[in-house]
Amino acid sequence: MKLRNFLAVVAISATTAVLSVWGYGTYMQHSYAGIQDNSKLPVNYAGFFGNNAPAGPVDFSSAAMSATPAIVHIKTKIKARQVSNNLPRRSNPFSDLFGGGDDMFGDMFGGNSRMIPEQQASGSGVIISEDGYIVTNNHVIEGADEINITLPNRKSYKAKVVGSDAAYDIAVIKIDARNLPYLVYGNSDEAKLGQWVLAIGYPLNLDVTVTAGIVSAKSRSININERQSASPVESFIQTDAAVNPGNSGGALINTNGELIGINSAIASPTGSYAGYSYAVPVNIVKKVVNDILKYGTVQRAYLGIRYAPDDLTEEQKKENGIKDGDGVFVTEVPEGGSASTSGIRKGDFITKINGTTINSGPEMVEQVTRYKPGDKISLTYVRDGKEMTTSLTLKNKVGNTDVVKTASVQEKLGADLQDLDKKTAAANELSGGVVVKKINAGPLKSSRIQEGFVITSVNGMPVRSIDDLNKALSSANRGGTAYFEGIYPGYTETYKYPVNLQEND
Repeated sequence: MKLRNFLAVVAISATTAVLSVWGYGTYMQHSYAGIQDNSKLPVNYAGFFGNNAPAGPVDFSSAAMSATPAIVHIKTKIKARQVSNNLPRRSNPFSDLFGGGDDMFGDMFGGNSRMIPEQQASGSGVIISEDGYIVTNNHVIEGADEINITLPNRKSYKAKVVGSDAAYDIAVIKIDARNLPYLVYGNSDEAKLGQWVLAIGYPLNLDVTVTAGIVSAKSRSININERQSASPVESFIQTDAAVNPGNSGGALINTNGELIGINSAIASPTGSYAGYSYAVPVNIVKKVVNDILKYGTVQRAYLGIRYAPDDLTEEQKKENGIKDGDGVFVTEVPEGGSASTSGIRKGDFITKINGTTINSGPEMVEQVTRYKPGDKISLTYVRDGKEMTTSLTLKNKVGNTDVVKTASVQEKLGADLQDLDKKTAAANELSGGVVVKKINAGPLKSSRIQEGFVITSVNGMPVRSIDDLNKALSSANRGGTAYFEGIYPGYTETYKYPVNLQEND
């Protein structure tokens, strides 16, 4: 009898176990696709249920309280200015009859001007030192006549530009203050997809504002810096933290309160927040800031290759002979560049820089821009299925390893310049200008400008002195064409010349 009962218990237990396993398997089919093995986890989940298991609720308050005192409100002002129209100034046949007829008949005979009203803008900045150095976006302060800084404690300061770089869209400005709170640098390489981040700035002219989101992508390029540079650097951290106009130049921080990026752009059809925002990784920011403070300008290194964009269609790849493979496909290797002298060829796939895996063009650019000309790196590439590594010395854009210095306006244009003297200015009814005394090698030599020309405006910005000219060139579209307007003393016509500034890059 006891044996019979024992066997019955065993039978019931076995049946229950089988039914449990069957039921669990049926339930888990909802979590796995039909071709998946539900008896084991995929390799990408390795460690997920260990130390990297989802944590409890995250408290943002400590990070926000630590960071907000170091985020500043930037207000810029561009003064009202007169801009000449696009028509050449011609002699007015009625001027002798009516005295000063150019004013009365200016619209008919050219030479008239229009007034652009004063412009004001708002952005954000991040204090990075206790003695008043602030990092922001280049587009926040570019062309500004006045830069005003307001701290979270309502104290206000005038700021001056220390240096900027349009390719990175980063600028360094300075206020005269001491013992300021500032943000410590984090490590943007350690930012992970899905990681919580906070965006802090002054959106829509509001007071300091904190929003939260996650890192939704890394090494993202959206081609927005092409608006201000011919050779832009884009490897953004993409987040879904709400960012609006005015957030530009503000901080992207992690939950430890460390700076991991400078908010720069919004992906939106309306210009306001619509899902995604983009920040320059702090590891790039540090390089740009250090170069500006040490050299006055960014020491940018180049590999010396051209490569296939990441967004080509299969048809475009086929037309251009671009193969599929891991890494970045090299489409051209100009002679004299770093890659050429190291044996890199067209058709190679660059897969690593100093051991860091490269999967896209923006990732490659981000790694290279961390170095300066003269630095040596190891470059891993694949050719005909075989992986090889070579040592490579990076060069600057002109093909050497010299330190690039901040160019004066004369060096930028390749000319000897001089402020227009008061006597000549009065004789030609000008309030000032810059005389082209001698043209050397450079952009002006390739233009139709002749020696003796008096520059009175660039892209509509009035030029009364060499300082004005330098400011106008700084505001001009880098790597593009600027329009120089002016006169030749003794002649009544106004001339307008296109000048290709890219020749100076």
